Amino acid sequence: QPNAMGGREVGALANLLASHFELKNSDHRQTVANFWQAPTSISGKDGVKATQCADAILEGQIKAIWIMATNPVVSLPEADKFAMALQQCPLVIVSDCSKDSDTLDFAHVALPAQGWSEKSGTVTNSERRISRQRRLVTPFTDAKPDWWIVSQVAQKMGFVGFDYTHDYQVFAEHARLSGEKNGGEKNTDSRSFNISHLANISQKEYDNLAPFQWGQPHYFGLQKQDAHTTIGTTYTDTQKLHFVTVTPAVPKSLPDEQYPLVLNTGRSRDQWHT
Repeated sequence: QPNAMGGREVGALANLLASHFELKNSDHRQTVANFWQAPTSISGKDGVKATQCADAILEGQIKAIWIMATNPVVSLPEADKFAMALQQCPLVIVSDCSKDSDTLDFAHVALPAQGWSEKSGTVTNSERRISRQRRLVTPFTDAKPDWWIVSQVAQKMGFVGFDYTHDYQVFAEHARLSGEKNGGEKNTDSRSFNISHLANISQKEYDNLAPFQWGQPHYFGLQKQDAHTTIGTTYTDTQKLHFVTVTPAVPKSLPDEQYPLVLNTGRSRDQWHT
């Protein structure tokens, strides 16, 4: 959860590309496809969102699903429906660090992932600050990093560019993509996310990387004024702020004489998800 911003940076949503490239922008899709050496073009159609997966499986749209870093049989809305969908899905792959995950009960293939204290990588918090997450304990037996597992599968499937041997190489590639066709100044071709100054980072530099906030024109040495606090700076296709109008939704259930209370699911301060 503390890495929600980081997930957006790498395009881990059904309607995003990595490095803040826009899925609906054909030029952006082509740039990312060329960078990734994609064998085919990237579809401009939104993918299936997590809450839509159950219906997509039941309708036959999804025939194989790979679940990583989550326990949807417990955490998703309509969890029973999701469980029923997994029972009918021809191929269910689950990467997990716990053998007691409820979702594992539906897996045809189970892969041993590392837990948070075994992982090495970076996280980005809500103020755009990237921090190194360093391994605290030796990984348990055959537990592997997610990037390693994905890379092994990709290589077996014949894809190129997945010959990583260390997580710093994944980060360096991520940094390089952030600078692709990114002028770094306010114009229609620029994106505010740009950490390309780290594109040639070494393993030692990566291991010693101090937390930093992207949006700064420079990281090494003195930092200039944050681009996100500069008056008049907007990184949108129109160079203007985008406002979204909403229509307030009336609650489906309101307190009355028979039920003078409101029940709500939520999160306690120190416990998130499952």
